[in-house]
Amino acid sequence: MVHYGDQIPPQYTSKDRAVLNSQGVEVGHLDAQLSPEQQAADARARAEQMRQRQHDAFLITTYTSVEDIESLRDVRLDQLRGQRSAAEQYLESLRTRLSNLQSTAMKFKPYSAITNAHRMPDDLAETLVRTVNELHEQSSALAENTRQETELRSQFQADIERYRELHTLHAH
Repeated sequence: MVHYGDQIPPQYTSKDRAVLNSQGVEVGHLDAQLSPEQQAADARARAEQMRQRQHDAFLITTYTSVEDIESLRDVRLDQLRGQRSAAEQYLESLRTRLSNLQSTAMKFKPYSAITNAHRMPDDLAETLVRTVNELHEQSSALAENTRQETELRSQFQADIERYRELHTLHAH
């Protein structure tokens, strides 16, 4: 038995379909109903396209040449290099301080070979712990600085390539 109506049966909503006129000629096409996952993927793709269009507009309106982008990149890299240099100097001073503290700690129990050595003063132990912790924190900060520098280089290189691409597109 065949039924006609203006509603698509639920079992067919997940399929593409043709729109026919009264003579049975195809006049349009409707895509299949998307699953929630497909809808989410489409939404992410639209958001990424929008982000790319906004970034493209930023590149075109902000910079007049590749040299402008390279100049800004170099300024930012110089800032990061300055931060890295300061962090490296501070780390070196922490290492020196830790070495001196460890030498001092060797005069006390439990590190001293002398049987009647005094117990290590609490303030020395605390200073050792704080210095080691600070050394770890600053080492992590230096690693993060290096990661940021790599990311910055990559980001600016991508911007330079996209800027060239956009100018090639607009030139044709």
